[in-house]
Amino acid sequence: MADTLHIIGGGMAGSEAAWQAVQLGVPVVIHEMRPKVGTFAHKSGDLAEMVCSNSFRSDDNEQNAVGLLHWEMRAAGGLIMEMADAHALPAGGALAVDRDAFAAGVTARLRAHPLVTVLDDEVTTMPDARAIIATGPLTSGALAQAIAAETGQDALAFFDAIAPIVYTDSIDMDVAWEQSRYDKGETEAEQRAYINCPMTREQYEDFIDALLAADKTEFHEGETAGYFDGCLPIEVMAERGRETLRFGPMKPVGLTNPHQPDVKPYAVVQLRRDNKLGTLYNIVGFQTKMKYGAQADVFRRIPGLTDARFARLGGIHRNTFLNSPTLLDDQMRLRSRPDLRFAGQITGVEGYVESAAMGLLAGRMAASEILGLPMDPVPVETAMGALLTHITGGAEAKTFQPMNVNFGLFPTVEGLKGGRRGRKDRYKAYTDRAKAAWTDWLHRPDIAAQ
Repeated sequence: MADTLHIIGGGMAGSEAAWQAVQLGVPVVIHEMRPKVGTFAHKSGDLAEMVCSNSFRSDDNEQNAVGLLHWEMRAAGGLIMEMADAHALPAGGALAVDRDAFAAGVTARLRAHPLVTVLDDEVTTMPDARAIIATGPLTSGALAQAIAAETGQDALAFFDAIAPIVYTDSIDMDVAWEQSRYDKGETEAEQRAYINCPMTREQYEDFIDALLAADKTEFHEGETAGYFDGCLPIEVMAERGRETLRFGPMKPVGLTNPHQPDVKPYAVVQLRRDNKLGTLYNIVGFQTKMKYGAQADVFRRIPGLTDARFARLGGIHRNTFLNSPTLLDDQMRLRSRPDLRFAGQITGVEGYVESAAMGLLAGRMAASEILGLPMDPVPVETAMGALLTHITGGAEAKTFQPMNVNFGLFPTVEGLKGGRRGRKDRYKAYTDRAKAAWTDWLHRPDIAAQ
């Protein structure tokens, strides 16, 4: 039997890394500190628990980079995408999941596999055997210190926020209505995947005033509040200008209020289904650092949420990541300890899908190394390759920050029109090229034989 691969952390990246390794016949041990050691955001001991959102974002694999990443992971037999598809919820053109059923499905599949062992233990020191560290943004303090000591520098950090979740039966549907923006979606359920709460200008101004005045979490002395732009707290966005939210998560375009079809809302708050039963909805884009008491007061100012009951309020936590362009090689190995790989958000990718994708690659790379099998470089033209290149040398180390997958990370396709008018053809060219390269890579003899 092949040597055992240890995987520290059972989140998106760790779960996908384990799945890929066992598909190649390499036994794995997943070390997950939950539920014995909890975190600010997690509520269970399940693997791959989703905490910030229940969305995998756009599933369009011809015009969207994250949709392309979905496609590549499905083509590679990814467990995360299989479970996401199995527990998908109506969400227009996005892929949203029932987060509890999704995590339970991932957990059951991995625990049932004969080559997988799951240990509920906290790893507090650097592993002394071949391992993948996929501990995510909430790496335990002791392990974070060990990583910092090994790398010779402090891990970088920014702050991440999570959005509140509302009980559906507490939403006033005499005020709110169901509709996806621009009625996007092939089925009626997808076209009505969101609940919308309209605001007049006066209500919007009142909401912004309350938001700016609310009590908020203060940072400890010496901490600096750097944020990833994809998860900015709403009050930080509001501080950038009173109209910022109205052109961001509260934009009213593409929506018609059936209660008042002739009145155009000044702003709209959207809620997205959070579970298959439809009993929970999360407030889209409403990550927050407001204190709990202030949240309830401010959010109940939203029309339709006057009597809202919250299954979970929002919050803020530290998110730690490595300066990967400096510390990792092109195989995601720590330069000072080549027997250790890193995967997931701790490498400086942002988002559930991106984290799982880096787990997929790390699992395949580690398993191939254990088995003594060659592995050709991941094509830079693919979404996987673009992300990998970015975190392992493509980004500027001095200004390195977490990044979602986007077409700006891909090598350019020559001969295409520029500007907005040529964008559709350009993105299609990127995705066509990526799919061909990824398919070819997956079916090369050295890859396919695994």
